[in-house]
Amino acid sequence: MKYVTILLVVLSACNTSNPFQLPQKGDKIDSLDGVYVYKNGNMNNVSGRNVTADGYNLGLKYQCVEFVKRYYYEHYHHKMPNSYGNAKDFFNAQISDGRMNTDRGLLQFKNGSKRPPKKGDLLVLDGWIFNRFGHVAIVSSVKNNEVEIIQQNCGSSRATYQLSKIANKYTLDDSGVLGWLRLHH
Repeated sequence: MKYVTILLVVLSACNTSNPFQLPQKGDKIDSLDGVYVYKNGNMNNVSGRNVTADGYNLGLKYQCVEFVKRYYYEHYHHKMPNSYGNAKDFFNAQISDGRMNTDRGLLQFKNGSKRPPKKGDLLVLDGWIFNRFGHVAIVSSVKNNEVEIIQQNCGSSRATYQLSKIANKYTLDDSGVLGWLRLHH
């Protein structure tokens, strides 16, 4: 009985309409502020380009970039001036902390900024040996020195990072985190 209960809990966490079927490519698996995260299958899967009715390029379906751009488009009604690029390209290391990233139309903060990440920020991770394109996600909550993100095209739709404040600078505990971008209100 113990194993049946564990299996049902695991399957129900998959957030599908049929608890006995694992999510398939294109299935809704999570959401933030009414914007859905979709299952991609495997990390390298490409299912065509997602373009809005008015012609704005959201990116390759079910990839991480497509989710964050769709989130900003649907939730904030924000179109990025440069609608192309890999995940790591969302962060421009040449831009000073707290300044405007004109390619994205967002303020940019370096990991180690005087300003902490906030809900709704776009978090950018650098490329690495197994993923040269990097990764982007949305900050879903910040509390108790912990930052939770929601993401698409990863093993889990949610992940957390420890947030430290040292000498009035905020740093996320993953050295791959380049920084975060925020809509200027």
